[in-house]
Amino acid sequence: MAWIQIRIYADKADADALSDMLMDIGCPSVTFMDSKNNPVYEPKPGEVILWPETTVIGLFEATHDMQSVVEHLQHQHDKPLSYKLEQLEDKDWEREWMDNFHPIKFGERLWICPSWRDVPDPTAVNVLLDPGLAFGTGTHATTALCLKWLEQQDLSDKTVVDFGCGSGILGIAAIKLGAKRVIGIDIDPQALVASRDNAERNGVADKLEVYLPENQPEFHADVVIANILAQPLRELHQVILGFLQPGGTLAMSGILQEQAQSVADVYAPFITLDAIAQEGEWTRVSGVKK
Repeated sequence: MAWIQIRIYADKADADALSDMLMDIGCPSVTFMDSKNNPVYEPKPGEVILWPETTVIGLFEATHDMQSVVEHLQHQHDKPLSYKLEQLEDKDWEREWMDNFHPIKFGERLWICPSWRDVPDPTAVNVLLDPGLAFGTGTHATTALCLKWLEQQDLSDKTVVDFGCGSGILGIAAIKLGAKRVIGIDIDPQALVASRDNAERNGVADKLEVYLPENQPEFHADVVIANILAQPLRELHQVILGFLQPGGTLAMSGILQEQAQSVADVYAPFITLDAIAQEGEWTRVSGVKK
């Protein structure tokens, strides 16, 4: 089926209202995109965070009367409407989406591979993971920083905590790299579902446990990896450090370059910092618990 879309350039305050207007006139799909280069970080469950300059995209069948759409929006909206109409070619959108994902190598031996593609190196450590509802496919710099760090660790017979487990990508990689037990913790129930599903796909479900914070058991781990954001890393430092036994290793990401020192300062009394690594604007802070 052929489609036509309207791209409306709005600010953060107007984006939701424009979305509602589109849905009210039968738009089957509305999405938001960043109009500039403004990062938005992982939201809490049920939370929608929009960019200061947001593009609202409404998708309609190609035969739809788009002039009536524009007139309706201009009548309902109390500001001048900045928009663009675009005809979309008829194509297999599912195949188009799948073709954008390729196996990615991290370090010397770890690959993250979409399940529908051939594994490039059967002798390597391969994690099969499909893009889904939960955060974490390996394409974001913060996840890449954590995967590269994990690939360099000796995880043999270790217990690992994946704090903010998302899709389970880090925990599953840790198991594939030798960990005997991984505890995944996340505030989003959907993340727990995704982590379990991906663990099943990789044949490691027996070594992965996932919990909401209020249900987690008491334990001490050899390794903790937390790929969340700088603010919760600072606020939850006692919780995160509480998982880790003395001499255990800790790696944290989701930290912008200008935030790295403030995170390091909070943890410095409790860990011996060994590195602050950078990829683009993102950093990873790691160390050993005293």
